[in-house]
Amino acid sequence: DRAMKARMTELSLLIADDWADYALLDSGDGRKLERAGGYAFVRPEPQALWRPRLDSARWDGADAIFAGQSGDDEDAGRWRFNRPLPERWPMAWAGLKFLSRPTPFRHLAFFPEHSVHWRFAKSRLTTRAPGAPQAEVLNLFGYTGLASLACAAAGARTTHVDASKKAIGMARDNQIEAGLAEAPIRWIADDALTFVKREGRRGRRYDGIILDPPKYGRGPNGEIWRLEEGLGELLDACAAILAPGGFVIATLYAVRLSALSLASAARDAFGAAGTWESGEMCLPHASDDRLLSTAIFTRGSGLSGAPSP
Repeated sequence: DRAMKARMTELSLLIADDWADYALLDSGDGRKLERAGGYAFVRPEPQALWRPRLDSARWDGADAIFAGQSGDDEDAGRWRFNRPLPERWPMAWAGLKFLSRPTPFRHLAFFPEHSVHWRFAKSRLTTRAPGAPQAEVLNLFGYTGLASLACAAAGARTTHVDASKKAIGMARDNQIEAGLAEAPIRWIADDALTFVKREGRRGRRYDGIILDPPKYGRGPNGEIWRLEEGLGELLDACAAILAPGGFVIATLYAVRLSALSLASAARDAFGAAGTWESGEMCLPHASDDRLLSTAIFTRGSGLSGAPSP
């Protein structure tokens, strides 16, 4: 009906303004200037179509600059270090400690805008009914594990899946840094879709599912992932293992899709029941009121889920 359509077209801006150890200092001309811990970095940012506000000396004086290559691969390029940096350094978000480092693919081993989802997941896990069984959370394409650690710190048993053994190694380092070495986390190197389908056949159910699929990727056994071809199947498979009353968080980068498209696909897979929110994830600039949009998202809670087998 008209009211339902109005709710579906109301898009939200989620602003990651809860950081002390990270700041977006400036952006413009297709780049962004950031502080991660005590170090400053310049990285490509195709969303920054405007002019920078800070003078060029601030940009040129960054500790490291990632020079991107021309072409469609936004992660291609190499770092230029203006001074020696440690291999990695400690950071924290809301008391959760982890390690940052410059990676070969321009990232800093974490995505600061995702703090909006870590807080959402923690709020759902810490408000469960008294006496409820320990929550189970599945984190797909989990990268360096900050979402997994945030859920574990909130008391959940967490399953972390990523195709990269190196990324899982960094996630395990973060687990130790966070003081969660004994937390019940399963670290699994596997293709996300293959794993989810296997869990469905086993009758496993999860109270929360977090997924951040790339545009293109390869599984550890040579599986090919193309987002436009596989997203619908993945969402359907996730819906089949979501427990009643559960939550789902989905984020997409670098794709020619709108937040409305992602929201419609998620509702088609999980159903319209529960509370849904969709839109863009943003980073605030440290010294002015500009926002930098980095990704689109949809997330729902109190969903109907699949019945127990």
